[in-house]
Amino acid sequence: MLSSTEKEICLTGENSVVPQKSFLQGLLPAHRHASSRQPHDVSEIEVINPNFSRRLSGVTSTLERIVTIQAKSMKSVAVGFGLHASVPHVRIRDLLSFRKSRNGRQRIWHARRNIEMLWGVILRDLFGFELRLVFTSASQRQHTVWTRRLIDRMDGLIATSNASASYLEHPSTVIGHGIDLDRFYPAVDIRVEREALGLPQLRFVGCFGRIRHRKGTDTFVEAMLKVLPSRPDVGAIILGRTTRAHRHYFRTLNERVRDAHLSDRLLFLPEVSTFEIAKWYRALDVLAAPQRWEGFGVTPLEAMASGVPVVATTVGAFPQLVTDDVGRLVAPGDADALALAIGEILDHPNVGAEKRAAARARAEEKFSINIEADEVIKFYRTLTGQTRNITNEHPLMAKELNHSS
Repeated sequence: MLSSTEKEICLTGENSVVPQKSFLQGLLPAHRHASSRQPHDVSEIEVINPNFSRRLSGVTSTLERIVTIQAKSMKSVAVGFGLHASVPHVRIRDLLSFRKSRNGRQRIWHARRNIEMLWGVILRDLFGFELRLVFTSASQRQHTVWTRRLIDRMDGLIATSNASASYLEHPSTVIGHGIDLDRFYPAVDIRVEREALGLPQLRFVGCFGRIRHRKGTDTFVEAMLKVLPSRPDVGAIILGRTTRAHRHYFRTLNERVRDAHLSDRLLFLPEVSTFEIAKWYRALDVLAAPQRWEGFGVTPLEAMASGVPVVATTVGAFPQLVTDDVGRLVAPGDADALALAIGEILDHPNVGAEKRAAARARAEEKFSINIEADEVIKFYRTLTGQTRNITNEHPLMAKELNHSS
């Protein structure tokens, strides 16, 4: 159970305290979804997937994909901010309806961020909600003390890779991410795809995601400054968002491109939603994933499903995703190696065509989101079949379940 100090725990960080008495009454009714449509009678909901970040991220896009697929075979919904209207969801205020168990079975609260673990702990341990808490970890670094405290209070853990599992102090089940192959598919005519997006008829190399040092955007820019001058029929697209903390970084990159007189072919474009990004992949000839650090990273999978060759760095799960037949792996921060690998694909059309076909085939065989959804549902079923010992200070049940990788 929570200590008296923990009962007045923060909701947005470790130092911002919200008194427990006003927590549900004051906070829950205040926020609304993109749509008020509810897909189910809330009393029938089996799994709640909180999304308590207002920013679009890989975590949000993964959650939206998996909930949409799971909802076809079980009553799984999302709750939170910035969700696409097509994603099955309930309103935050509807959490009040989830206090009691569903037909004698505890519901699953599936968190993917610290703030979501925290809400689950508060609802279960402070307000008596009958929930089983699950956390998915993609991180490949040592967790903070705060994160470890929250993880200690989970009932089950999922890791997105063996590397992520190695940083957890409790046993976990390894379930890699998958891709919706019906949404991400190869272009029938790449020229038509480019025209529909208003792009010039160039061969394009893409780099999708947040614009920041950790994502290696500068490495991509430097590589393109080597690739583009000798290939006038090639362009580059950087598609993503820059946060306030990284605006100087963004301006510096823009200046590098402008000074090289390549602003007409190296394009900085704004972030698009999870449900719009697939058409951008279909306009590419190569995707670059130049990250210096990554938890899992789904952009290579999205590109592969779209039949696009990938050049990625040796971080996160990329070495398990990208094989030689679908692309190349290079060291993080090595612009020369990145440029060379991209250039080899661009300069040898037959190789590019072979990698396109192999990329799609690999995505179909290994990385369908249906595989991920089925594995997660199996995990839920096993977890809810167990009896939780509510007197246990650290109620993680993975030891008993032996969900080790």
